[in-house]
Amino acid sequence: MFIPKRVLIAKPGLDGHDRGAKVVARGLRDAGFEVIYTGLHQTPEMIVTAAIQEDVDIVGLSILSGAHLPLVTEIQRLFKKHKVTKPIFVGGIIPSDDSSELLTLGVAAVFGPGTPIKDIVSRVNEIVAQS
Repeated sequence: MFIPKRVLIAKPGLDGHDRGAKVVARGLRDAGFEVIYTGLHQTPEMIVTAAIQEDVDIVGLSILSGAHLPLVTEIQRLFKKHKVTKPIFVGGIIPSDDSSELLTLGVAAVFGPGTPIKDIVSRVNEIVAQS
């Protein structure tokens, strides 16, 4: 029996633009993932709670507000507090220096605007297979 991998797509912070998150969610769903989309204006606590409750394999964060470093750091802190190990990928408008820092902090992948959905699907599949 095939059991689809579960991915949580979340929009942390005050950013109100979710088109990209919805496009990625749809692409992952079309590729066979079970996608849980949390909607706009999620706090780090809400995201971590949803990831635990939904027992997802990976968490995707869409961040356009510029607050990617503190948001990711807080989500990672909460995962550690709850003894949860879930890979995280981030998408949005993220400067290359910050992309490098996010990867150094343990984020599994960073996708910028215009990244083809097939590339995101491929990389997310790789990350889930390795975790």
